[in-house]
Amino acid sequence: MRWRGLLVSVRNVAEAQAAMAGGAAIIDVKDPAAGSLGAASAPVVASIAATVGDAAPCTVAAGELQDEMADPGRTARWLEAISVLPAAVKLGLAGLADADWRPVFEAVMRGLPAATARVAVAYADWQRAAAPHPLEIVAAAAATGCSVLLVDTADKAGPPLLEACRADELASWIGAARIAGLRVAAAGRIGLDAIPLLQPLAVDVVALRSAVCSNGRTGTVDAALVRRAADAVALLETFRRATARDPRAPLPRP
Repeated sequence: MRWRGLLVSVRNVAEAQAAMAGGAAIIDVKDPAAGSLGAASAPVVASIAATVGDAAPCTVAAGELQDEMADPGRTARWLEAISVLPAAVKLGLAGLADADWRPVFEAVMRGLPAATARVAVAYADWQRAAAPHPLEIVAAAAATGCSVLLVDTADKAGPPLLEACRADELASWIGAARIAGLRVAAAGRIGLDAIPLLQPLAVDVVALRSAVCSNGRTGTVDAALVRRAADAVALLETFRRATARDPRAPLPRP
């Protein structure tokens, strides 16, 4: 799949339709009530995937690896029940800083269908989430055939991405992912006004939910807000192309 543009996380068919109407490039399915990467039920994922069809890639959040470690085979059974091949699967590592997580992570990632992209998730608030250090996750992602690193926040009541860690730390993680050949997606309560601030990081995908929902993360995806976000993300792409030609090009106004 083409990892570029605006990703919107949705929880039902109506939200998926709103996200597509607003111009989202990627539709991601999750259950926001179940955590940062809460996995939606198999019937919900299947219904959304059927609605999206070929209009956009449909990716899924598969929860946290600690759930797989507590119930081996959980992820494979869930994907089998969906009966629709997702474009990508992302899996978090909250709570596993001191655990032997690599063998299970590698087994789950290698066990995914060949046509499904693997997305490793590094939490910017990794200490708060008791997750492995982001550079450990970059290394594991590169070793297990992942194609994307998602930098997110685990605590949705905590600081947003650009405040959850130092700017130089975030840049170093993204730089390491680039060196490893990974695409990079950024998420974590990124507001519409903060999208232009992502420009120096040159991320491939901006992943949103809270910013495109009425009444916040647990509200409802609003097509008008998605359109505003899509326009802002498009400006990032315009700037990326401009600077590729001329490094002195000014940042476009949002």
